[in-house]
Amino acid sequence: MPIEIHQFPCLSDNYGFLAHDPASGETAAIDTPDADEYLRQAESKGWTITQVWNTHWHPDHAGGNLAIKETTGCTITAPEGEGGKIAGVDRAVKAGDRVTLGSIEADVMDVAGHTLGHIAYHLPSDQVAFVGDSVFALGCGRMFEGTPQMMWDSLKRIRALPPETVLYCAHEYTLANAEFAESIDPENLILRDYVKNVRGKRARDEWTVPTQLGREIAANPFLRADDPVLQQAMGHAGDEVATFAAIRTAKDNF
Repeated sequence: MPIEIHQFPCLSDNYGFLAHDPASGETAAIDTPDADEYLRQAESKGWTITQVWNTHWHPDHAGGNLAIKETTGCTITAPEGEGGKIAGVDRAVKAGDRVTLGSIEADVMDVAGHTLGHIAYHLPSDQVAFVGDSVFALGCGRMFEGTPQMMWDSLKRIRALPPETVLYCAHEYTLANAEFAESIDPENLILRDYVKNVRGKRARDEWTVPTQLGREIAANPFLRADDPVLQQAMGHAGDEVATFAAIRTAKDNF
């Protein structure tokens, strides 16, 4: 029986996700930016949060852990590499570990760069991945703690997933990301169509998340730092790490 994913906006530009296994009745909160909203959304679905899966330590991803745990008695899974910065952790996990929601299995991926311990949860059977702030629709997370090499390696790990994988990223940043992507890759016809679609959705106040990996591989400049066209445009022919770093710096200053 496939997983059910309930998405909802919270805080100023976050998305919340509840992952529900119909067979077991278990429900995982994917990060906890707003405990009250997560609890309201779970109640509206008739679900009880039994687990929390944190991707990284930032307060808009783990700040609601204790409130949800106090209300529901859930267990909290969080990245080992975040060095004790996350409250209420019952199980610390790292790349190569596996977590379960009922009979549904998720592989833990190392996607460090935004923070040093950032992880993602990939559910092969359902072809979905919860990627936190590692990659966005047409973007990627800022490197608050990691290096360009670390972040680029993480994005390549995401890029290696099956192209039909649906990426649940945590923020509605796509319009700003689209305008930047167009500025450095103006001849990309797939990107051009993507941007047109994004502008239409945002004009109608529609969500642009989740996104499909295959489309991101074709259009997201942060996943294409090894593309000779972008390397030339950024002035670093033959150097994918330097190209990625230049793209990230350009976006930071856009």
